[in-house]
Amino acid sequence: MKIENHQFGRYDEMDVIEYTLSNDSGMTVSCLNFGCVITKILVPDRNGIVENVVLGFETFADYPKSSPYFGAVCGRVAGRIKGASFELDGKEYVLRQNEAPNHLHGGVKGFDSVIWNVEEVEGENAVGLKFSYLSLDGEEGYPGNLEITVTYLLTNDNELKVAYEAKTDKKTLVNLTNHSYFNLSGNIKRDCSEHVLQLDSGRFLELAPDLMPTGEMVETANTPFDFTKGRKLKDGMESTYPQNVLVGKGYDHPLVFSKEGDNRIVLSEEESGRVLEITTDQPCVVLYTSNMLEGEFEISGVKARKYLGVCLETQGLPDAIHHSNFPSVILNPEDVYLARTTYRFLTKN
Repeated sequence: MKIENHQFGRYDEMDVIEYTLSNDSGMTVSCLNFGCVITKILVPDRNGIVENVVLGFETFADYPKSSPYFGAVCGRVAGRIKGASFELDGKEYVLRQNEAPNHLHGGVKGFDSVIWNVEEVEGENAVGLKFSYLSLDGEEGYPGNLEITVTYLLTNDNELKVAYEAKTDKKTLVNLTNHSYFNLSGNIKRDCSEHVLQLDSGRFLELAPDLMPTGEMVETANTPFDFTKGRKLKDGMESTYPQNVLVGKGYDHPLVFSKEGDNRIVLSEEESGRVLEITTDQPCVVLYTSNMLEGEFEISGVKARKYLGVCLETQGLPDAIHHSNFPSVILNPEDVYLARTTYRFLTKN
């Protein structure tokens, strides 16, 4: 197992470094000190052909210019906050509007677009990186000095273990996630419409026309949102179900897990034989089938277009601060924010 690095670019007069973690099984994970961005995950298909299974750019300049959060850690609060404001203990906090009139993924300069400190770490049969960042009181409108660490650990079992930790000196909001776009075909040979997703979720959050949660949790039974027995993503892309049509024909919805504690998500692609197993302690996963991935840019030589990747953003429920029936994302000074998600890559015959 080893860790290598090289300069990938410059940002805010600082070096952007790309680190590559390699295990003894031939899997590699590359990531940046910019936004904790995962640029590449190379894993074999059923025939042993090693290819990249996440969307990313070959040059750094494309990230601040064109990236729709490819591979980044999003925060302080992942997802949208309605009206770009919230109230804590009777005081209103006004956030940056980067999706007017709402606030998205931490604001204009969220955790996805800052330079993090990096420490190389080694465990038993694992190598990794510990990213740290101090988000100052008032940054993007949030209260409190927030100390965050994000650890990426690659094991010899082809697992990428991601751990988040945060502490604050003032009551604030925290809800972190990783925004990788997965495509198990390898090197974007096909879109993700034929990918099969399976997870135990009996409800999803209904979205309003502005894509904000209405507060209603809809039963998934007899809808394209029922993934309990496995379902191709194209079911939602081709559906006339109003919630699929609303988000551009596909999915951009929080799926609420049926039970608390560790939950399992399985994504697979038949043609390559690749399987991604995700386990998480978070209450929901935001399923996004890149319905809005369009623009005059290329992703590793492939022109941007809808459905090239699927995001599985394990996190707390979006806009929870405005919905008392959602699990709280408030962090108090006496508490520690902890979240864990593991991505394991397999193949099936």
